[in-house]
Amino acid sequence: MENIKHKNQIIEVIPAIRMLLSDDIPKTIKFKDISDIPDISGKIGLLKNNKPLIIKSHENHEKIIDEFTASLDIHLRKYNESPGIIIIDEFGVLYAGDSATESDNLMETTEALLKHKSISSTDQTGKKNNGRLSSKIFIVTGGAQGFGYGIVENLFHEGANLVIADINEEKGKEISVKLNGLNKKNKAIFVKTDVSVPGSVENLIFSAVTEFGGLDAIISNAGILRAGSLEDMGTDVFEKMTKVNYIGYYYCAKYASRVLKVQNKYKHNYFTDIIQINSKSGLKGSNKNFAYAGGKFGGIGLTQSFALELMQYNIKVNSICPGNFFEGPLWSDPEKGLFVQYLKTGKVPGAKTIEDIKKYYENQVPAGRGCRIDDIMKAIFYVIEQEYETGQAIPVTGGQEMLR
Repeated sequence: MENIKHKNQIIEVIPAIRMLLSDDIPKTIKFKDISDIPDISGKIGLLKNNKPLIIKSHENHEKIIDEFTASLDIHLRKYNESPGIIIIDEFGVLYAGDSATESDNLMETTEALLKHKSISSTDQTGKKNNGRLSSKIFIVTGGAQGFGYGIVENLFHEGANLVIADINEEKGKEISVKLNGLNKKNKAIFVKTDVSVPGSVENLIFSAVTEFGGLDAIISNAGILRAGSLEDMGTDVFEKMTKVNYIGYYYCAKYASRVLKVQNKYKHNYFTDIIQINSKSGLKGSNKNFAYAGGKFGGIGLTQSFALELMQYNIKVNSICPGNFFEGPLWSDPEKGLFVQYLKTGKVPGAKTIEDIKKYYENQVPAGRGCRIDDIMKAIFYVIEQEYETGQAIPVTGGQEMLR
């Protein structure tokens, strides 16, 4: 991010161009800064057969977009097709395709041509881009483990381009490599992110724009949980949990909404989403777990408030409140999992083993089991696909918590 010029213009210009180029299925756009393509102005003649659209850069991003709009109209009348290459003088080059692999291949072949090198483009035969989220762009924070990893995997299989955000760099990169090896047209990237740091979240959003061209939904899933009583919990732990679980959601909404507003400005009927993965602890207090419950209660307050502010831009904001994911590391980690924590803190009277703790919590669920990834995905798909609901906290708790 540090080496790329025109950062503010990039956030405003590229999502706008993405919408202006898109019909029913959104385009994917790969951006390269002009400094990464030296002497391109003297080599434009080499690209004549690619029918690039060339416009001037301006300090005012709206002038860039206005010039692009006028030039696009001329280009469409002349060639009867959208440009795959958009060159903005002294700014950068945009490679637009119907999928992430298409825009990547266009970039690679174009840059090889400029360098007078030959390159064999990636074989697209057999690659599929089917799915209910084809060519959509998603960010999932906390996407390298637990619910987050399950969400990432499901979204990718439905055709979405994924930005996996997590502090666990090794695991995040491993997941992106795995997904990109599945012979699909969509793509996953990993961006190391600490959601409690505003600059880190801002960089995350910027990465989605430069890699894919914009954003369709951010799923604010990153969170931490440390159980403890008022007497036992240190203020440093409480502050850390609040920064990640509550303030981190604010940062995600703040920086993502800027891009989502731009897209709505240039495609008024286009709906996008901010989704918080909350918890049943956001619906009901939790004994000796006040730091987590308090942050989640606050998150629902943010969701309702953001929803009132952003619906005018067709940005829906909702929270999904899962029940306990017993199979995930949050509960089952043998050293730091909640089963272990609750046993140590004596949260469940009379419990002597981890199995006692697990049975105690399973017995509280009318459905008789913990929440699973498939349960969460059904709620996520509902939130994304409907256009008439916002500001909701949707329980997915097997009946353990019911709306009042």
